[in-house]
Amino acid sequence: MKSQLFYLKMMKKLGGRKILPGLLLAVSVAAVSKILAIFLPQLGAATLAILLGILLGNTFFKQPSLAIGTRFAESKLLECSVFLLGATVTAQTIAHIGTKGVLFVLLQMSVTIIGAYLIGRKLQFSETSSLMMAGGNAVCGSSAIASIAPVIYADEEEKGQIITLVNLLGTVMMLTLPFLGLHLFGDNLIEKSALLGGTLQSVGQVVAGASLLDASVVQFAMLFKILRIMMLVVVVFLFEKFMQKKNPEIIADQKRTGTKRKLPLPWYVLGFVLFCIVNSLFKLPAIIGQSAHFISNWFEITALAAIGLRLDFAKFMKEGTRFLSYGLAVGILQTIMALFFIWLIQL
Repeated sequence: MKSQLFYLKMMKKLGGRKILPGLLLAVSVAAVSKILAIFLPQLGAATLAILLGILLGNTFFKQPSLAIGTRFAESKLLECSVFLLGATVTAQTIAHIGTKGVLFVLLQMSVTIIGAYLIGRKLQFSETSSLMMAGGNAVCGSSAIASIAPVIYADEEEKGQIITLVNLLGTVMMLTLPFLGLHLFGDNLIEKSALLGGTLQSVGQVVAGASLLDASVVQFAMLFKILRIMMLVVVVFLFEKFMQKKNPEIIADQKRTGTKRKLPLPWYVLGFVLFCIVNSLFKLPAIIGQSAHFISNWFEITALAAIGLRLDFAKFMKEGTRFLSYGLAVGILQTIMALFFIWLIQL
């Protein structure tokens, strides 16, 4: 009885029946993808989920009523999947990345931030838009933009425009970088993972792009991505100080309102790290790792199906050439510099 009441409360809090249509659709696409993968093992369930989701989302299932559920599947289920992924990773796994991997992430993030900001200002985008574009591409897409926007006093219209642009850019890179990495690096797991985990914008895009290759790339690409997300606290702090220096009136406003910023590090990153530490220090029962892997895989496939369902190609046509030029320039910069740093550091 208590479990039923808890379930009902959770469903009410999350939007109840409004979530179900889109969520059930994403689960159904994931299930169909799992079945098709039996007959098409060379593609795999993850790739099939994305492709099937894109096909259905741009044809039969464009109803706005599905958006709440697919958004929930894309974000919350993927967050849980990343958290559970920590049970399958140990310190020994992370050691494969090493100090070179950390250096790669720091260099790539620095160049992305500086480059995206300067390109934005050159194209006459506002200070705040350029900073959001820089942070969104350098760290973790929409989540980073949501954390950065308040501290630089960006308005909602600018925020929405940049989120759309970053997601469009991430979609293009998600569908192209895996094949570029496969062509350039072949069987080199770390280099392919660094390219995807070090450049793709959102967690979902990293998982989706890496899934087009194999499960090992997903695991290692997520390690690079986690390193980037853990830098979000630093990026938000530096952006806030940068804007305060250029606009001293912000300091006075913060003192007047007493505004305090909380650390923006996502819960699933902390959970991933904690799970990884426990898994490294103690020999967990095999059933825990197996269960975590099974649930994480289902959540991941369902989230990827939702990503496909929410990928609206019509949005590509609605954005102006100035916005698309900005996105294209930043994407090219990220890709070229990632390849250069991978070569320079010799990952």
